[in-house]
Amino acid sequence: MARGAGITVGEAGARDLDEAAALFDAYRVFYRQASDIAAARAFLAERFKRKDAALLLARHHGVAVGFVQLYPSLSSVSMKRVWILNDLYVAPGARRLGIGRRLMDQARDFARQTGAIRLELTTEHDNVTAQALYRACGYARDDVFFKFILTVDTRA
Repeated sequence: MARGAGITVGEAGARDLDEAAALFDAYRVFYRQASDIAAARAFLAERFKRKDAALLLARHHGVAVGFVQLYPSLSSVSMKRVWILNDLYVAPGARRLGIGRRLMDQARDFARQTGAIRLELTTEHDNVTAQALYRACGYARDDVFFKFILTVDTRA
């Protein structure tokens, strides 16, 4: 099968909740969280209801196989929107088909269409596969700023 054939990506909504929740749960399991499909479904349902995130869903021949989730932020210096690319996931059986790249391209296009100045993301130091994709998509590692985190809810 040709790489990229049969792939579509579009913004997900409440109609896509069950498929998106299954992928979101698998994504969380990938990051060493316990599977909880009900919580994943509730979390995404709340995002769709509040419209406080954008979830782009990839389908391969009509089957949901991946997603990218973006959260809005703002740049005070540029006085423009920034999108935080928080989540990217492609189901194991659908990897190496160009789906991750297609999702990243759609995220870039979405950011441009919404007037954003940039997309930002973080990834684990040892996630070299994702890092290679990000570099191939034109992302550059930030060597100017340090990232600091303060955990305020120790239950997380």
